[in-house]
Amino acid sequence: MIGEILNALAVVFMDPAALGLSAMGVLFGIVLGALPGVSSTMSLAVLLPISFSMSPAHGMMFLMGIFSASVYGGSISAILINIPGTPGAIVTQMDGYPMARKGRAGEALTYALLASAFGGLLGWMLLVVCAPVVAAAALHFQSPDYASVTFFGLTMLAYAAPGSTFKALIAGVIGLLLSTVGLDAVTDVSRFDFGSADLQGGISIIPVAVGIFGLAEVLRNVESGSPRLEIIGRLDRLLPPWREARRLWPMGIRGSVIGALVGAIPAAGSAIGVTVAYAQEKRMSRDPDRYGTGIPEGIVAPESANNACVGGALIPMMTLGIPGDSMTAVLIGALLIHGLRPGPQLFTDRLDFVASVYVALFLAILLTLVFGLVGIRYFARILKAPKNVLMTAVAVLCVIGSYAVNNSIFDVLVMIVSGAIGYVMQRVGMPVAPVVFGLILGPLLEENVRRALIVNDTWSVFVTRPISASLLLVSVAALLYPLYRNRKARRARFV
Repeated sequence: MIGEILNALAVVFMDPAALGLSAMGVLFGIVLGALPGVSSTMSLAVLLPISFSMSPAHGMMFLMGIFSASVYGGSISAILINIPGTPGAIVTQMDGYPMARKGRAGEALTYALLASAFGGLLGWMLLVVCAPVVAAAALHFQSPDYASVTFFGLTMLAYAAPGSTFKALIAGVIGLLLSTVGLDAVTDVSRFDFGSADLQGGISIIPVAVGIFGLAEVLRNVESGSPRLEIIGRLDRLLPPWREARRLWPMGIRGSVIGALVGAIPAAGSAIGVTVAYAQEKRMSRDPDRYGTGIPEGIVAPESANNACVGGALIPMMTLGIPGDSMTAVLIGALLIHGLRPGPQLFTDRLDFVASVYVALFLAILLTLVFGLVGIRYFARILKAPKNVLMTAVAVLCVIGSYAVNNSIFDVLVMIVSGAIGYVMQRVGMPVAPVVFGLILGPLLEENVRRALIVNDTWSVFVTRPISASLLLVSVAALLYPLYRNRKARRARFV
């Protein structure tokens, strides 16, 4: 396999068109990923038709550039204006935005970029070296295991969210309830649609995410009354102190491994990976209360996991033909259009194409690092605009981004309502990220719980399978730990 990769690498560097398509895909990916309301999945879906006229290898150079770069691009708006460009950047904003408010926006962006490149490279190495092993492990997951890993992701998000764990759990439950709206996937019975045809297909994730983060932030900034954004200073310093950056390598490694392994689980996606990585670092920290206040650890862990999920998600897609997330589902469509069916036969019949996919991802990671380092100051220039101009532009992007999902005015109304709810939640100190994660993970949780019960006809299957039982045990421990910590703190005050 190494020989095939080297041959593909030599072919690419001798092909100016391939290099140009990769660079163009990376630029499109960074820009679209940074725009509020434009997710990585939407970026791929919108630009996918451009690749139809290309050869399969050239098409993958272009699409992999968009895929990898858009995942990083989401951290830019998350750090600079507290609006994640992609769902995977939701956790990054927990510390990236407060760090930017401290006048360290340039360092925060650099940390996100370096962690993204590091996580992407480690995810790529695991894709190349460990694909058969990790894919075989993911193949053994059954419905109880998928349900447990989804529940584990929700509990970790509640535990990792800043502030009250109880409020975070309430927010997560709200997201889960929203995910039940629409036709039942099993019985096709209408649920909570109030007779509206627009609700029969369920509540779309993107309008809710755009509203609860984007429009709510617009409302909060309008309320402050200041003529300009007061959260970000000038990017006087881009390179972080070496002593501080050096101690973050272990966190980058742990986050990358978590992201790659979680990404390799079909349908798990980056949402669980970044949540688990952030929660893991917070749990291991000697001072967990610092998380959410603007520290580099809160950026490095989720960003390394976020980009490592790219390589991880490609493992089941390439070897099993099963999408690791929504973005790889779009890539499967691209391969089918080019007459290629992902799966084990792809490795035996078209090993040269597999190698070209590996090279495309590797080149996309390197170009993202280069373009990111060169363009950090340009990305930050948006903050120099008067706040009324910036917030108007963000509001317009929110409307366009929510409308473009289904070309539906109803989605715009959903975005507006979600924005109002997000604003109220911020005012009462309730985290909003668990709502979106609950909406994303809710269908996956419900589907696998019901499938497990239909097949096994007993709840005991969730505690008799080792993987499922282990994840549930860790989830319960994570939920009970804050209660134990608060009780211990109260006892210490009375001593």
